[in-house]
Amino acid sequence: MISGLTFLAPFALIALVALPALYFLLKITPPPPRRIPLPTLPLVRDILGKEREPSRTPWWLLAIRLAAAAAIILAVAGPRWQPVSAISTQTATGPLILLFDDGWSSARDWQNRIARASSLLEQAANRPVILIATGVERPSVSPETATTVLSRLLSLTPRPHMVPRTPALELVQDLLQRTPDASIVWISDGVRVDDEKEVIERFINRAAGKLDIIASPASAALGLTGVVQVQDGLDVMVRRAAPGDATQGLLRAFDDKGRLLGDAIYALAATATQTRARLAMPIEILNDIARIDLADEKQAGAVHLLDAAHRRRRVALISGETTDTAQPLVSARYFVARALEPYSDLREPPRGAQDPIARALEERPDIMVLVDIGTVSGESAVALTRYVENGGMLVRFAGPGLAAASDDLLPVRLRRGGRILGGALSWEKPQKLGAFPETSPFQGLTVNTDIRVERQVLAEPDAELSRASWAVLEDGTPLVTGAMRGKGQIVLFHVTGDTSWSNLPLSVLFVDMLRRCLLVAKSQIGAGRGDVGDIREKLAPRLSLDGFGVLSAARTSAQPIEARFAGAASADHPPGFYGPAEASLAVNTLTPASNFSAIDFAGARVAALAEARTIDFRPLLMLLAALLVIADAIAMAILGGALAHLRTLRPGRAQAAALVGGVALAMAALGTPQPAKAQPAQAQNAAPPPVVDLRSIRKEDIRSSLRPRLAYVITGDSRVDDTSRAGLLGLGQILSQRTSLHLDEPIGLDPARDELVFYSLIYWPILPNQPRPSDRSIRAIDAFMKQGGTVIFDTRDAFIQRPGGQPTPETRALRVMLSALDIPALETIPSDHVLTKTFYILERFVGRYAAGDTWVEALAGQRAADTPARGGDRVSPIVITSNDLASAWAVDRLGSPLYPLVPGEPRQREMAFRTGVNLVMYVFTGNYKADQVHIPALLERLGQ
Repeated sequence: MISGLTFLAPFALIALVALPALYFLLKITPPPPRRIPLPTLPLVRDILGKEREPSRTPWWLLAIRLAAAAAIILAVAGPRWQPVSAISTQTATGPLILLFDDGWSSARDWQNRIARASSLLEQAANRPVILIATGVERPSVSPETATTVLSRLLSLTPRPHMVPRTPALELVQDLLQRTPDASIVWISDGVRVDDEKEVIERFINRAAGKLDIIASPASAALGLTGVVQVQDGLDVMVRRAAPGDATQGLLRAFDDKGRLLGDAIYALAATATQTRARLAMPIEILNDIARIDLADEKQAGAVHLLDAAHRRRRVALISGETTDTAQPLVSARYFVARALEPYSDLREPPRGAQDPIARALEERPDIMVLVDIGTVSGESAVALTRYVENGGMLVRFAGPGLAAASDDLLPVRLRRGGRILGGALSWEKPQKLGAFPETSPFQGLTVNTDIRVERQVLAEPDAELSRASWAVLEDGTPLVTGAMRGKGQIVLFHVTGDTSWSNLPLSVLFVDMLRRCLLVAKSQIGAGRGDVGDIREKLAPRLSLDGFGVLSAARTSAQPIEARFAGAASADHPPGFYGPAEASLAVNTLTPASNFSAIDFAGARVAALAEARTIDFRPLLMLLAALLVIADAIAMAILGGALAHLRTLRPGRAQAAALVGGVALAMAALGTPQPAKAQPAQAQNAAPPPVVDLRSIRKEDIRSSLRPRLAYVITGDSRVDDTSRAGLLGLGQILSQRTSLHLDEPIGLDPARDELVFYSLIYWPILPNQPRPSDRSIRAIDAFMKQGGTVIFDTRDAFIQRPGGQPTPETRALRVMLSALDIPALETIPSDHVLTKTFYILERFVGRYAAGDTWVEALAGQRAADTPARGGDRVSPIVITSNDLASAWAVDRLGSPLYPLVPGEPRQREMAFRTGVNLVMYVFTGNYKADQVHIPALLERLGQ
């Protein structure tokens, strides 16, 4: 018998004995005669002889029939062929040590490993055997019979984690010293970790001559080592132990109920050991992913479980910066956005939104980030408070606007002002970052010693401050604080999101801190991971992966883990989900830090653990028998004259038969269902274009969009409104005479009703006992200032103000209004402000009165001796004065002043007009005058 050839039913071969009898039977039986009608046959019937000679069957027809019968008999016998292994245990007589790898990478061909080991045990039936599985702790080293070892072998299952191989190798070396006549067969998975290289080399050298290795190619060991959040989905990292043939496969994503959510193709080049595959899908589907696996791999390393930490949070970012920020690429909004974009679904309300907080809340964000938003008031404060109390997270960054905040959406109470390098509450040098508190969500992050803080918003010391501190400076003052509010949290960074107060935004730690905030935030879309209060808890195992990647109830041997556990699975902590279903933590077989590679078997006898190439000849024999039967039928038809009968058909009938056959084929082709083609995604998901309501656009809006014009707020007092109109009209005439700016007639506005986007400058006179504007008006003015517009608030009370006295009714009304607005830090116009040099060189800004001060947004930084003018990063969104500017500018139709001036100094009205010209030119042209600081350097380059 040929080596490796077996039969499933060998007794069926006895039927081959009947082939000679079949041969003689077929030989004496002629084929059926061919009948040809002969009309004259009855006339000669009596003349024909009675004896007939049978016609012999052709030899080739006999051969066809005998071959068909033999093929059927052999197919029934079930012949199979399997190559014999080059490694055998039959000839040796000493003990057999069977070293068996059962780590995660052995599961892909587990049945083949068991079959190979079983074959070796059958050959070693008369030898003592010691089975040592690398994943079994304290294995038995007593020699046993092959039958006993076989039963133990069949009870093994692959481990779902990386198995340390060193203890097993050292144990085998000890056994080899005690039993020198033993032989070793190592059925290896071909994969090792880095720290096992020297141990394996030493083992192979010591066992040389007695060691046979059966291993599968390491390039076949595929695993998922992690996921990376990108802007449009998840990048899944696929890795193999060694380069191999170019390959590709399917990556699948499932939810926690096992439903398929999406898939992607991964491809590995011949020389590559790792690649990435992108799962691009909407955030609503992305956040439902609980399991990612490789479709063709049935092992735990090819499965990656995802918990809430990997769910992409939806973040709403709202900035207090205006649209005319001079350097947007170094702004706080830019730094925060760049840190959050790779790990979140970042949403920003459209520019010009009157209530950006309300627009952001419509997106149901998990985290709301406010960058230098000073005061949140009115309906926005109510909505934001409700959002936090219902489980949302509010993250705020400090800034000049926050230092004077009057709302309570803060984790701690703040001191007015703050601490600045060189100020009253100052340091002698910038402060470094201290160690993170034990209870902080930032615990475990590496503290960057290069971080320097020059300014911060200080918290009022109280009993809860230390508990609320997430990050502190070296002197113990908080840098980041956080506190629970209802079901949600409020977090405050006591520095700005840009580099004006510290260099924290330039460090990797800034990104890591924001990522930790994403981790502890509760999801408003799916289940969250929990709040800060449970970060020190122990999480019990709930579901575990077995070696084949099947998720089931956790085994009793699995131990709880800490909530901050971030390592790979082990024997005590198998891969799976830990903790309650609503706040699970995923532990995986492989992590980004897992480093596995191929074992170098140099110096050892190695046989490939190929799949059992059993060739079953039954299908081939049955196919051969069928072909022979068909050939016999065709031969009989030819011998019986079937072709001659076809030739007797008339041409018309032959053509009709061909036509019928052609029509049948055509109908079959038309009836074949065509594959359905889905519509392009863009066509299916394209939203209809927005419908613009042209009725909401007024004629005045169209006029204002075509020609620049000044505006004033209608107060309801006809005298004040007429004065505002006359004053802006007079100022416009002066501008037309002295500059190239030609303004249209001024217009009165109601912020609650009119669109403000068409105007750059709005004059707002304050009335005594003026009621607080409506929330709609406040939102409109706040949005107007953030879009680059400027509002001049004029209390018109400089004549009755008394230094150190009680505030006037106009001042009190203005304070009430400003308390609801997000106002930056203010200062009286310094002598080097660009407003003093925009068109005219001014020292004072006067109106009908000359005693009042004028306030604008405070400039950052100190005055430099060689800087003629400072303009800041933008135009000041607010100007506050008490000098009644409009009354000084007001003229009648003939150009005569309407109101006398106080105290009526010489050229006071001229200086008032110059004040107005500078204000208008500053608002319309920006702070370009501040660039005079570069004039000397430019002239020097030009050689002048």
